[in-house]
Amino acid sequence: MFLDRALLRPGRFDRQVHVGLPDIRGREQILQVHMRKVPIDPDVNAAVLARGTPGFSGADLANLVNEAALFAARRSKRAVDMKDFEDAKDKIYMGPERKSAVMREEERRNTAYHESGHAVVAKVLPKADPVHKVTIMPRGMALGVTWQLPEFDRVNLYKDRMMEELAILFGGRAAEEVFLNSMSTGASNDFERATKMARDMVTRYGMSDSLGTMVYVDTESESMFGRTSAKTVSELTQQKVDAEIRTLIDSQYALAKSILEQNRDKVEAMVAALLEWETIDAEQINDIMEGRPPRAPKPPLATSFGNSAGTPGPAAGSAPATA
Repeated sequence: MFLDRALLRPGRFDRQVHVGLPDIRGREQILQVHMRKVPIDPDVNAAVLARGTPGFSGADLANLVNEAALFAARRSKRAVDMKDFEDAKDKIYMGPERKSAVMREEERRNTAYHESGHAVVAKVLPKADPVHKVTIMPRGMALGVTWQLPEFDRVNLYKDRMMEELAILFGGRAAEEVFLNSMSTGASNDFERATKMARDMVTRYGMSDSLGTMVYVDTESESMFGRTSAKTVSELTQQKVDAEIRTLIDSQYALAKSILEQNRDKVEAMVAALLEWETIDAEQINDIMEGRPPRAPKPPLATSFGNSAGTPGPAAGSAPATA
């Protein structure tokens, strides 16, 4: 909501309070408050959930607890465990599982290679966020997801970390090229994000050695006639900008491809695990990267069928997630 400037003159509504989204510590504390309303299994780690919910508001976190309680109730559990929270988080981020979607074995295999490419590149690069899990279970519009959890909230972005993020985004297409000798449309969103990041690095953040610390974007301003823009970059300079963006993208794509070629055995092992279990967690991923056979998935906790007093219900005060 925006107020007219006349209302914000001194002596009127000149005192404004900005309420931002909670940080990682705040999210953990909010989750603990809402978890008191439902029976929680001892394996639930609020700190891990807080790391995996950046950008969530208090209402979003209440909704997360509510969705997890619903998952536990459908499974006739006495308490809400970590799997329920993981499934609830995935549903909020990406939509419900499309269990009715029938994927051909070739499609499942290609998706497994694509997601394994992302995961292996992320595990090899030193400054990448830890890989939390990889799945080839279709959700929403996605056929698979590689999920990384940041260890802490970040205020600034740094060039070395952004360069690694570019390589991780290209890991899916690089895996298709190295292992399948083909290309699919599954990398389109990866390319969009990588191109935008590389363009911002060159044109906004001054992270190009050849173009220097200067902003290369058209300026925009608002007036009574609406939003106007002024072109401040010449055609020759724009060509240099495009060439620099291409250099960043090509170098990180080559890095991703090189990492996968050097870790073929790990990619193949991860693909085999995904085809067997559909979802693998951080422990199984670490086993694969260290050359060990991945441990089997944890068996589900014992359930109690029927309407027992310990069966959780929806958390009070829940609200739908905001976009």
